[in-house]
Amino acid sequence: MEDGIPTPMTIDEIRDNFELLEEWDDRYRYVIELGRTLKPLPEEEHNSENKVQGCVSQVWLSRQIDRAGGEPRLNYLGDSDAHIVRGLIAILLTLYSGQTPKHILETDAIKVFDEFGFRDHLTPQRSNGLRSMVERIRNDAREALATAS
Repeated sequence: MEDGIPTPMTIDEIRDNFELLEEWDDRYRYVIELGRTLKPLPEEEHNSENKVQGCVSQVWLSRQIDRAGGEPRLNYLGDSDAHIVRGLIAILLTLYSGQTPKHILETDAIKVFDEFGFRDHLTPQRSNGLRSMVERIRNDAREALATAS
């Protein structure tokens, strides 16, 4: 823990913790806890440019491209007005934030969420919102690749 902010987890640590929880009520609580670990999104970043379309909840993803050290890396902050969605964002950013565009495009986040069992435990609206968030990040990666070449 650094400055009161928990050290980011890896997707494998999240997967392991998720497998320890047998009941979906416990898994939902864990997802909500993950959402509480998100770094705060500055108020000025809660804007229309960062708002993710296609989500029932309010969702914002703020992107920063780090071009130091060769291949660009996409870093994200995210926020939502829904606790569960904040947790989904935390898992998504564990997968994607700090990664290269190529890695992002090679990583199937929906498959990872399916491994966790979310396909059967998210409402259709939340599933659509999750897909919208993934597609937004993948589009950012495509855009970063296009401008890098």
